[in-house]
Amino acid sequence: MSDEELAKDLGLLSALAIGMGTMIGAGIFVLPGVAAQEAGPIVVASFVIGGLIAMVNALAVSELGTAMPKAGGGYYYINRGLGPLFGSIAGMGDWMGLAFASAFYCIGFGGYLTELLAGTMFALPTLQLGLFTLTDIQLGALLAGLLFVGVNYVGAKETGGVQTVIVTILLGILTVFAASGFLHFEWSTLTTDGIAPTDAGYGAILPGTALVFVSFLGYAKIATVAEELKNPGRNLPIAVIGSVGVVTAIYAVLVGTMVGIVPWHSLDDSVPVSQVAEITFAGIPVLDAVGVTLISLAAMLATASSANASILSSARINFAMGRDKIVTDELNEIHPRYATPYRSIMLTGAVIIVFIAALGQDLEILSKAASVLHLIVYALMNVALIAFREADVPEYEPDFRVPFYPVTPIVGAILSFGLVAFMETIEIALSLAFVAVAVLWYALYARTKTPRQGVLGEYILDRSESMPDVAVSAASAARPDGSSEYRVMVPLANPRTEQHLIELASTLAAANDGVVHAVHIVEVPDQTPLDRGADQVDRLDDESAKLLERAREHAEDHGAEIETTTIVSHRSFEEVFDAARQRDVDQVVMGWGGDRPWSAGRAERPLDELAHDLPCDFLVLKDRDYDPSRLLLPTAGGPDSDLSAEVARTLRSATGASIRLLHVVDDEREREAGEAFLSEWASEHDLADAEASVDASGDVEGAIARAADDRTLVIIGATERGLLSRLVRGSLVFDVVDELDRSVLLAERPTKRSLRERLFGSGSDEQNRE
Repeated sequence: MSDEELAKDLGLLSALAIGMGTMIGAGIFVLPGVAAQEAGPIVVASFVIGGLIAMVNALAVSELGTAMPKAGGGYYYINRGLGPLFGSIAGMGDWMGLAFASAFYCIGFGGYLTELLAGTMFALPTLQLGLFTLTDIQLGALLAGLLFVGVNYVGAKETGGVQTVIVTILLGILTVFAASGFLHFEWSTLTTDGIAPTDAGYGAILPGTALVFVSFLGYAKIATVAEELKNPGRNLPIAVIGSVGVVTAIYAVLVGTMVGIVPWHSLDDSVPVSQVAEITFAGIPVLDAVGVTLISLAAMLATASSANASILSSARINFAMGRDKIVTDELNEIHPRYATPYRSIMLTGAVIIVFIAALGQDLEILSKAASVLHLIVYALMNVALIAFREADVPEYEPDFRVPFYPVTPIVGAILSFGLVAFMETIEIALSLAFVAVAVLWYALYARTKTPRQGVLGEYILDRSESMPDVAVSAASAARPDGSSEYRVMVPLANPRTEQHLIELASTLAAANDGVVHAVHIVEVPDQTPLDRGADQVDRLDDESAKLLERAREHAEDHGAEIETTTIVSHRSFEEVFDAARQRDVDQVVMGWGGDRPWSAGRAERPLDELAHDLPCDFLVLKDRDYDPSRLLLPTAGGPDSDLSAEVARTLRSATGASIRLLHVVDDEREREAGEAFLSEWASEHDLADAEASVDASGDVEGAIARAADDRTLVIIGATERGLLSRLVRGSLVFDVVDELDRSVLLAERPTKRSLRERLFGSGSDEQNRE
C-alpha cells in the first residue's frame, strides 16, 4: 500500500471513529434496559429499524456534506436550501436536540458513576431540596454536565486521533463482553414469554424505535469535519454510511445478547451492561474481579465522549446561526484567554443542567425529545436536498449523490416525520414548543436581520407566474426582509501593505453606506488538521489581533464601519471565495504579491473556478505606493470594464481624482471608430468629463505604459479570455501588473459563461488584449 493510500485510509478511519464514538454511548450502555421493558425482546428489531431509518438519512447527509462541507451541519444545509425560516427551526431543533441528548448522556454517565462509587466513602447521596428531589444518579449527571461544560469553556480539542483511541478501547471491551455473553446466552431466556410479550405485541416495535433513535444521532457529525478529511468525496460517504451500519450491527448483537441472558422484564434500566457483565464475567480470571469496574469505566468514557461532542457541536451551530444573523453574533463572542465561544457554551450548559435537574428521572423524555427534534431536522435535510437538486444551483456539486433520486430523500423525509408519530404526547409537545419558539423568533427578530433567501424561496419566486398561488404566497410571507448591507471583504496577509487595501475598501464601502469585513486567513499545511492548527490559537490570535486592530484603525480613519474575522484553513485562496459566498459579500478587495498565500491566484486550483462562478466583484491591487489621485482606465468594453468605471467614479467622488480613459486600436484607419466608441462608452458610464485618448499603435501594453507615465493608479478589467488560455498562453493583464512601476488594480465581475468559454475563452480580440 502506498503512502498516499495509507493516508486516505487513516482519514477514513478517523472519520469512522468520529461517528461511531459519538453513537456508542448511552445508546448501548443505558437504553437496552429501558427499551426492553417497553417492547420486550422484540426491542432488537427496534434498534435495527432505527439503524435503517438512520441509514436512509445518512445518504442525504453524505450528499449534502460533500457539497457543502461547512460548520453548522444540518442547520447550514437547511438554511441554504429552504431559507432562514426553516433554518431557524433547524437551528433551534439541532441546538435543543443536542441539549436533550447531552442531558441524556450525562444521566447515563451518572448511573455508572453511582454504581462505581456505591459502597465507598465517595458514594453519591440523594438530595431532598424541599419538594424537589435530586437522585444520586441526577447528582452524578449534574457533576458530569458541569465538568463537560467546563472542559468546553476552557477549550476542549476533539480530534480524530483521540476518537480513534476511544472507539478502539470501547470496541475491545464490548467484544470481550459479547464473547463472554455468547457463552451464557440462552434462547429460552429470550423467548420464555414470547418475542413480543407486551400488551402492544409487535406494535411495540416502532414506539421502541422512537425511544432508541437517540442512539443514532452521531453520524451527521462527520459531515461537519468534511473539509478536514482526506479525499472527502470518497471518505465522507463511506464513513457516514459505514458508521451507521457498524453501530447498528453492534447494537443488534449486544442487545440480543443481553435479553438472552437476563429476562427482558428484569433488565436494569440504569446500568444494564454492568448487570449482564456480573453474570457473564463470573468465573473468568481477572474479569471476575475487575470486569464490572471495567464496564463502568467504559460506559463513563463513552457517555462522556458523546456528551462532550454534543456540547461542542452546539457551539458550532450557534456560530453558524450568528454568522447568518439568525441569532445575535454577540452569542459567539470569543473568550480573550481561552479563545472559545464562552457565551454560547455557558447558555447551552445552563439548558443542559436544567434538563438534568427537571427531567433527569425520566430517561424516556430526554431520549425521545432529542430524537423528535433531530428527526425534524433530518426530514428537512431531505427536503433541502430536493430543493438544491430541482433548483439546479450552479455551485451545488456534491461528490456523492444519493441513489434512486428522488425516491430516497422522499422516503427519508417520510420515515423521519413518521417516526415522530410514535413518540409520547409530552415529547412531541416539548419539541413542537421549541419549533414554535423558533418560528416566533424568526418572525420577531431574525427576519429583519438576515438578508439571505433560501434556494427554495428563490426558485419559487423566480417562477411565480408558473407556480401555484399558495406556494408563491408562502415563499413571499417567509422571505427575509433584513437589510442587504453592502459588504466589502478584505483578505489580509501582509501587515506592511494592508493599510492601502483597507483604504481602498473603506472608500468603496463608504460610498455605498456599507461595511468593511477584514478577514485574516491563516494557512496551515495539508498535513496539519485544522483543529491542530487551531492549537496555535494563542499565537494566531495575537498575530491576528495586531493585524486586525491596524485594519480597524485604518477603516475608522476613513469613516467606514468594520468587522473582523480570523479563519484557519488549508486553502487560503479558495477560502477567499468561500468566505465571500458565506457572507453575501458585494466586493472583494485583495492584494497581489509573492508574499501572499493566495499569490498563485487562479493557478492554485483552477477546477474550482471551472465549477463555480465568481461570488461577487473582485478587485486585486498590485500595490506600488497606492495613490488614487490620478487614474488611468483602459477599456474595450465588457463587464469588467463596467466595474473598472464604477470604481473610478467612486474614487473620483471620494478623492477628487482625475481620470484618463484609454482605448487602443490597431491602426490610424480605426482611430475615428475608436474615438466614437470611447465617447459613447464614457457617456454611458458617467465619465464624459474624463480625459480621453485613443492610441492607434496596436500595441496595447506599450500604449498603457505610455499613458500611465504620469498616472498614479491603473484600473484595468480582467480579460474575457478563458482560464486555461490565461494559464497556458499568459494574459495581458498579468504582464501589465508585472511591468508597470505604479499601482495596478485588476477588476473582474461575475459573468455567466459556458464551461467551454471558461476553459478556452470567448472574448473578442480587443477584450482579450485589454
